[in-house]
Formats: sequence, C-alpha cells, structure tokens
Amino acid sequence: MHSTFDTSTATLELPFKRPFDWTRMLKFIGGRASAGVESVEDGVYRRAIAWRGDDGAVEVRPHARRQRLVVSVEGAAARHAEELATPIARMFDLHADPREIARCLGGDPLLAPLVAAAPGLRVPGAWSGFELVVRTIVGQQVSVKGASTIMNRIVQRAGRRIEGHPHEATAWRFPTPAELAAADLDKIGMPTKRIETVQRFAQAVATGALPLDEPGADPDILKRDMLAMPGIGPWTVGYVAMRALRDPDAWPDADLVLMQSIARHDPSLGKPAQQRAHIERWRPWRAYAAMHLWNGVAMETGLARGG
Repeated sequence: MHSTFDTSTATLELPFKRPFDWTRMLKFIGGRASAGVESVEDGVYRRAIAWRGDDGAVEVRPHARRQRLVVSVEGAAARHAEELATPIARMFDLHADPREIARCLGGDPLLAPLVAAAPGLRVPGAWSGFELVVRTIVGQQVSVKGASTIMNRIVQRAGRRIEGHPHEATAWRFPTPAELAAADLDKIGMPTKRIETVQRFAQAVATGALPLDEPGADPDILKRDMLAMPGIGPWTVGYVAMRALRDPDAWPDADLVLMQSIARHDPSLGKPAQQRAHIERWRPWRAYAAMHLWNGVAMETGLARGG
C-alpha cells in the first residue's frame, strides 16, 4: 500500500530536568530501531507516524542551548503537533526527575558506580506499545541485530510505504495490528510458534481485547492479559511495562544479563533468592536500576544489552 507525503511542518519544544543522557537514550533506541520506520543518525531520532488517520514524520533532537528537546513534525500529522507532545514526552522519559532517582539508587553500593557513570540515564520508551511487543516477541532467543533484520522483513511485508517521504530510512509506516494479524509471515525467519504468537497478539490489539496503546487503559489488567497469552512470559511483560506502560518500578524478571551483572558487582548475590531480596531495595525505581545494569554491561563489552 502507498500514500503520498504532505509537506506541512510544525515545531514543538519539550522541557526536561537535567541531567539528561541523550546519547545513551539514542544508542539504546537506535540499536533496536525498526529499519524503514525509524532511524537514529547524527544525534537525531526520526520516525514515520500515523496520527488520527494522518501520515507524517517526527524528528527529535536536543536544543543547542536550553534544557529541552526540539520536535519537528512533518506531513499531514503536523496539524496534531500539540497532541503529539504527550506521547513524545513519554517516549523520551521527559517527566523523570533524575536527581530523585539518583538519590535512591546512588545510595546502593552495587549501583552507585553505575549511577555516577551515567547520571542522566533514562528508561527509553516506545512510540508504540504494539510495535514494542512485536519486537520483543521477535527478539526471543535471537540477538538484538537478528531481531532488527526480522522486524525489517515484517515492515516490508505488512507495512505501508509513504510516497514522496523526505527520508528514505523512515519512509515506511509500521503495520497496524489488523494488517499484521492478516499478513502472510511464512518464511520470514521465525519459528511457526513465534509467528503464531505475534499474530495472536496483533489480533487481540486489533479487536480491542488488549487496548495496549489506549490512554486510560489499566496497566495491571494489560500485564495480566499479556501474561495469559501463550508465548508471552514474565520477562516480556516486565520489559513492556518499563518501556511502553512507563512503570518506573517494572523489572524484567529472570533477565540473564541482569542476574549475571548483579552477581558480578556483588559476589554475595549469586543466588536468585538473594538477588530478589536485594532488588527490593531499588523500589520504586527498579526500571532505572535495570537500565543502569544493562548500560554497565554495554560499556564493558561494547554490545547492546537489554531487549
């Protein structure tokens, strides 16, 4: 399917509290970007969007001098620019108070050096909870890079190209839940069971049974209903709660990288029960603790970690 790009533009400026680690935020999002739909280049985030039936693109960059992000909205969606401030602020975690979070986590000897190394670390959000869950299911038992390859195939097979779009790297709109539920995903590079999980999930969102991206939907009910779906486990639900439901205390349960990192930083925490007891100390900011631990591993190894 194709549609033509409108040339309207609008600009927003969204404030945040310092410190704000834009570089690490972009590195995390960029390493997991859906090729063709979103891109991270030269410190700028871009993606194709659809809002209230209008196509468009957003471009997000830090202001050269002030504590704010500058958001450019291009295309017909530019007429909804004021409404777009809310999802973009959520995506980039602009409401977080990094000093308050650092006061809690920085007091823990295990996390203190990690918090000191990345004081403005945020929990990267997602433009679309639906897209994030699809990516998370696709990423089960494959590398971050491998998941990106399959996501690109899904976009090409089920998404929609926007004609005349100014940026080739973001000229596709991610498939809607209904489009993905109906798509032929045969030979896309995923096991049949995983394809079934993706399409069952897409169908639940398409019918409204799982109102994942609806404002006002109850996050506890969403988590319970996702967990009840075959092929979606506690790790996925915890990760989605962090990034899409924006629960600052979410924790991706039984994450191997996190468990190994905790044990390495404090050898007395080798057993899962000891770890669980220690992780309780990080409430109500466990999602930020997870980001600091993943970031620490990424700094040591140079490899993308977490989701």
